[in-house]
Amino acid sequence: MEKSTAVLIQGGALGTVGSTMASQYLIVALAIFSSFTQVVIEASSWWSLGMNPMNPMNPVQMSEVYIIGAQPLCSQLAGLSQGQKKLCQLYQDHMQFIGEGAKTGIKECQYQFRHRRWNCSTVDNNSVFGRVMQIGSRETAFTYAVSAAGVVNAMSRACREGELSSCGCSRAARPKDLPRDWLWGGCGDNIEYGYRFAKEFVDARERERVYQRGSYESARIMMNLHNNEAGRRTVYNLADVACKCHGVSGSCSLKTCWLQLADFRKVGDALKEKYDSAAAMKLNSRGKLVQVNSRFNAPTIHDLVYIDPSPDYCVRNESTGSLGTQGRLCNKTSEGMDGCELMCCGRGYDQFKTVQRERCHCKFHWCCYVKCKLCTEIVDQFVCK
Repeated sequence: MEKSTAVLIQGGALGTVGSTMASQYLIVALAIFSSFTQVVIEASSWWSLGMNPMNPMNPVQMSEVYIIGAQPLCSQLAGLSQGQKKLCQLYQDHMQFIGEGAKTGIKECQYQFRHRRWNCSTVDNNSVFGRVMQIGSRETAFTYAVSAAGVVNAMSRACREGELSSCGCSRAARPKDLPRDWLWGGCGDNIEYGYRFAKEFVDARERERVYQRGSYESARIMMNLHNNEAGRRTVYNLADVACKCHGVSGSCSLKTCWLQLADFRKVGDALKEKYDSAAAMKLNSRGKLVQVNSRFNAPTIHDLVYIDPSPDYCVRNESTGSLGTQGRLCNKTSEGMDGCELMCCGRGYDQFKTVQRERCHCKFHWCCYVKCKLCTEIVDQFVCK
């Protein structure tokens, strides 16, 4: 009897210890899950609205979600912060154009960096660019700027085309230098509305976050907000007056003018120049971003800024999100970044032949079509090892 009592007491003690250990493991597991969830949330982005609309994670361009109210739409969209979801609920008809703006930004980013080691590749439909955006590099700075610019562009144009219930044609004031006999009218791109809504929506995620002053996270928020604004202002500043002639037989005796967005390629080119001259920043003792090298002119609101050096884009690295350059096409005769020496990071390259088919010997036939032949050419191509 004593023996069995001793066993029971020992078993009870073990049960208590086991229960305590289980509780500790549960707390640790919950902490890990919480941090994992935070990483997942941080990794998702509203940029995902610009990905393939047929993807089930992106219902923003599916017309059926608008049939019976748009409340279900906002809950289906991945990557939105709480503030962005509230804006989605208030302005359901805007979300399609947020997606178009994101898509425009992604495409322009890929065009501008097509000959660089990092070529703005999208890696999935949720985080879009992957872990590389968790680094506050100049590439991240460009991506934030060009995507914010894309939203201004899409929203401004949607207003002009009558796609949105809360805005219409531009109400911009007549430019002072416009000749008196020229009419100021027409239906211009509503850049004022596009700028305001893009600022409210894109910046919402950053403004919701609260971190201790002086922390790395607070520096990233300031960096992201600065670059978002630089992208929006680039679109705003490049908008110009467009005019149309009126008169008998094209005499252009009268002109009607309006405010018009610049071609987005021009915006991309301007932001690429800002990328090349982006300013390295650091936190000062007051928790503000200041330039690392004080000998240079301080960046303005129109310039891009970054806080981290760029990772090594030569080799694949899961922790930084670098995809490496193995398998990338390169130009054997170029001495620029697209040249095999720089693109392949000194690893060498492989050569192979490929068959290219293209239209050639095109002739215009009256009336009215063009007839071409199909020419075949064998060309050499070079791929990084």
